Amino acid sequence: KSELNVVVCCFFPLQVLNEKKLQEVDSLWKEFETPEKANKIVKLKHFEKFQDTTEALAASTALVEGKLSKNLKKILKKIVAKDAHEQLAVADAKLGGVIKEKLNLSCIHSPMVTELMRGIRSQIEGLITGLPSREMTAMCLGLAHSLSRYKLKFSPDKVDTMIIQAISLLDDLDKELNNYIMRCREWYGWHFPELGKIITDNLAYCKCVRKVGDRSNFASSDVSDILPEEIEEDVKAAAEISMGTEVSEEDINNIIHLCDQVIEISEYRTQLYDYLKNRMMAIAPNLTVMVGELVGARLIAHAGSLLNLAKHPASTVQLLGAEKALFRALKTKRDTPKFGLIYHASLVGQSNAKNKGKISRMLAAKTALTIRYDALGENTSAEMGAENRLKVETRLRLLEERGIRRISGTGKALAKTDKYQNKSEIKVFDPSGDSTLPVVSKKRKIQEVDEQDTEVAVKAKKFKAEMK
Repeated sequence: KSELNVVVCCFFPLQVLNEKKLQEVDSLWKEFETPEKANKIVKLKHFEKFQDTTEALAASTALVEGKLSKNLKKILKKIVAKDAHEQLAVADAKLGGVIKEKLNLSCIHSPMVTELMRGIRSQIEGLITGLPSREMTAMCLGLAHSLSRYKLKFSPDKVDTMIIQAISLLDDLDKELNNYIMRCREWYGWHFPELGKIITDNLAYCKCVRKVGDRSNFASSDVSDILPEEIEEDVKAAAEISMGTEVSEEDINNIIHLCDQVIEISEYRTQLYDYLKNRMMAIAPNLTVMVGELVGARLIAHAGSLLNLAKHPASTVQLLGAEKALFRALKTKRDTPKFGLIYHASLVGQSNAKNKGKISRMLAAKTALTIRYDALGENTSAEMGAENRLKVETRLRLLEERGIRRISGTGKALAKTDKYQNKSEIKVFDPSGDSTLPVVSKKRKIQEVDEQDTEVAVKAKKFKAEMK
């Protein structure tokens, strides 16, 4: 025993007996095939019992997080401090750094230690005597359940789950509301078809139907708290000359019950939207400032969590939600999409069709920065998101105005261009170029007439001679 190695394994330090065997890392597992072989390598030096499950959970949580608990600190001072000149083998390098800093103990973490820990776990029942395997299994299972419950209770990703569930429920409510309102308009339209064209707002339509019921009651009913005066007069005038069919009182009651459902769901949707807005401003304020709470929540839901979204590059953030279109374009060798869920952001919607691709690319780059700041940063202010949004708005304004500005340098000075001078000359139209025929005078000269006559006489003589 030239050197003492101690392995901390859930508060029962073990002493290494044969250090030469530890040098052979690849064949170290053979020394832990049986409990007898394991007892020749290490032996139990001290055993510290936990008082209850709460104490065991606190110690396990501290070990998982790489922290030094009070009980472990006492054991190391009591047992290991006597051999302060020896090395302490630890399975977690972070924990070893904390022990070295607070207790000034030399710690070692290497592949050899990892293999040694694996061997100790496989023969733990043989190394600790007087502890039945059944009780050991029950204790491990109970501690595992407690640790998992603790992690789930204090998980930082748990807040993301609330946002994901809220935005999913909001989308479901929108779909159900559309179905209910369409059914209500169609159902009551058989009785009063003109009302659907006069009242375009769905919620006001349902409130009017619930308050009035039969169309004959519109003349004596007051719906000024729901509709403006002009629309109210149009509704009353249309009710007197309506072409709709007569329905029974039971039918009207069922329609009113459906209107109640639409109004209740609309009120709950408003409440849920306010809740989602508050949660987004608390968890991802910079992302909310950049793209809005709805688009930000959908991006988080699509990625699974805010931390997973922070791992995506800007190009992936730009195309989140357009995966089918992207792979279809790659398969058919066509143009890939320029935006996904980020298309619904207000900044992209403000730009014209020509600049949507450029703005979505720049917005995705700035959004990726804000997501990482929200997920990994300690500051909860929205200043970074406001600054990046201002940069994107400035870029959008430049593209819309088509301003020529320098990309490098200060970015404020206008680029120098030569002044344009119009050099136009007034030319007179030349009519001689209209005709392509040669210019010939109308009066022919006497010599030309005589020459033509002699040519005709010669040809006539030749023709007579040939006839003979």
